[in-house]
Amino acid sequence: MQISFIIPHKGRFEMLIQTIESIAKQSFDLTQVEVIVVSQTPDVLKQALSDEAKLQIKPFLRRESETISALRNYGVTQSSGRYLAFLDADIYLSENWIEEMQRTLAQDAKRIIVSAMQICKSDAPPLEKIRTSLSNAELDVNVVFLPGRNLFLTRDSFAKIGGFPEHLVTCEDYYFTDKAAQLGALFYTSSATYIHLGEDKTLKGLFDKEIWRGQSNLQSIEGRHIPLREWPSFVVPPAIFLFIIVSVLLLIFGLRGLAICSLLIGLFPVVVYSVRLQNINNLPVSFFQIFLFYIVYFPARAIGTFAGLFKSIRVNNS
Repeated sequence: MQISFIIPHKGRFEMLIQTIESIAKQSFDLTQVEVIVVSQTPDVLKQALSDEAKLQIKPFLRRESETISALRNYGVTQSSGRYLAFLDADIYLSENWIEEMQRTLAQDAKRIIVSAMQICKSDAPPLEKIRTSLSNAELDVNVVFLPGRNLFLTRDSFAKIGGFPEHLVTCEDYYFTDKAAQLGALFYTSSATYIHLGEDKTLKGLFDKEIWRGQSNLQSIEGRHIPLREWPSFVVPPAIFLFIIVSVLLLIFGLRGLAICSLLIGLFPVVVYSVRLQNINNLPVSFFQIFLFYIVYFPARAIGTFAGLFKSIRVNNS
């Protein structure tokens, strides 16, 4: 077996089926491809996941208490491919994905993980275009991080990295790819693409998801070197959130001038990030929409970080 796709799954069968359909459309010998679906949804064992006869699909059921890292690591133990392709259960691949991932990985012996470029449809909502643009800030270069929803590497490399960190609920891809970067290069290529079917499309969805994503922010720092460029992602969201809270409190106590100053200080990084993103990728969305994205994103990340901190304290004290 050449390629083993490892797909963790929970609910939303329609997106999982689309993900598998995109694998079945690969311009590659499907007899050399297996799909390992590691699900926390019992119906996975009864669900018809694909009509493609040549595609080998192996569903497995795991406990709801297991993290996404545990699901991925278990999937590897059930696979036999020389190459491992880690996908989320809401990813639609371009037809040349396997071929380009193999070619891109083989181009440079120093590369340890490669990943394809995210795209979205022309009629995608502004928020989805913003998220896609953020993913593509750096293209056809070595990067310091790759998202876990779209990774390609050899089985030997996975063993050297040591697997995904099962103690983290979120941010496991930061931890995993950081360890990989100590062994080789992470490369983000535009030669193949994917659509993130479950990408954030509403501000409410963004707010809820970023709170969830932020809960393992601080835990993901433990045991790894944090490059200088990554520190703003940990410092800026809580700082913005605290300045906004302080401005509200100052306004309650009638200190209007100080409240305005605190609010302006809190909003300054939001403006800087908004201008930077608009200038980097020439986004076909308005500055106001980008600004609105960051106004929701940063506080949600901060809330998630604080919630994760308190949860960690409770666990350590219990």
